[in-house]
Amino acid sequence: MKYLSILLIAMFGFVQVGFSQADAIEQYFEQYIEDERFTVVYVSPKMFEMVSKIAGEEFDENVKDIIKDLKGLRILTTEIEPNKFYNEALKKIDTKQYEVLMTVRDKGENVQFLTKDDGDIIHELLLLVGGDEEFVMLSFVGNIDLNKIAKLAKTLDIDGAEHLGKLKDKEDSEK
Repeated sequence: MKYLSILLIAMFGFVQVGFSQADAIEQYFEQYIEDERFTVVYVSPKMFEMVSKIAGEEFDENVKDIIKDLKGLRILTTEIEPNKFYNEALKKIDTKQYEVLMTVRDKGENVQFLTKDDGDIIHELLLLVGGDEEFVMLSFVGNIDLNKIAKLAKTLDIDGAEHLGKLKDKEDSEK
């Protein structure tokens, strides 16, 4: 019985850590949702479900396959004081709970690709961009295939998602 109690407490602790991190991203997003300085995009799980069901010829099978596995997308961008918001996001979002997929620092711009995964399945892709030009926070949640996600972003023409192309560029340079 004591073993079971310890196991339940440990499991609750892991779940709580997961929720607190998701809450940190959601809270950061919610903090600026009504702020006119930001472009805000939220795509709900229901919207992804609807799109995957009604997607016609404009989406190829790979894109339909990606969409059906996505559970949500949040994007927050601004060109006003971008470094301030980038540094603030780094302080408020515990990036240590993520695995660094790739970082890029080039010409005054910092780009971080962070993931939460379970083996081969990525459950969240968090993109943080800060520099002199823009701040971008993009969070994809669901079962994510990195080989296909850049194609989805390009197909949907999502503001700030052009940075996802850097993942493809990195893969191509490694071949």
